Amino acid sequence: MVAWRTPKVFIPREQIHGTVQRLAEEIRRDYRAAPPLLLSTLKGSFMFLADLVRVLDLPVEITFVRLSSYGSGTVSSGQIEVVQDLYEDIRARDILLIEDIIDSGRTVGFLHAYLAPRAPASVRVCTLLDKPQRRQVPVTIDYCGFTIPDVFVVGYGLDWNEQYRHLPDICVLEP
Repeated sequence: MVAWRTPKVFIPREQIHGTVQRLAEEIRRDYRAAPPLLLSTLKGSFMFLADLVRVLDLPVEITFVRLSSYGSGTVSSGQIEVVQDLYEDIRARDILLIEDIIDSGRTVGFLHAYLAPRAPASVRVCTLLDKPQRRQVPVTIDYCGFTIPDVFVVGYGLDWNEQYRHLPDICVLEP
């Protein structure tokens, strides 16, 4: 187990909240006529989803899928496992994937393949954080909060080994 120092604030909560407001405005503009089903990946995106829904001001429905690819490490294993399946019928529905962070792109790529046989009308992606330097699978991000460098971040729902989710800011962990 790696001993981590105190997390350092990387993106303060005020900046996060302003960005959530901006993303909500963009989503409202695009979905005013037909609100999407928000599909959130657990566990990391739960805080982002909660804040986004509060300011979205659209009659959205929410569902969850839980995937795992990290275990207790700081780098994705590359193997994605469905821990909690999607039970809703999404046929002909507009889906908005809510992600906490996109780095390798494998999770979003996996989700597109996972959802395709269920025949949604559309699938768009909203992520709080994008880490393009780590991209291994090409993905289209429709709504992006922040583009960040290749640093390991925690807080605001993101964790390391189930720790640090409670932090209100996005922080960097340094060994």
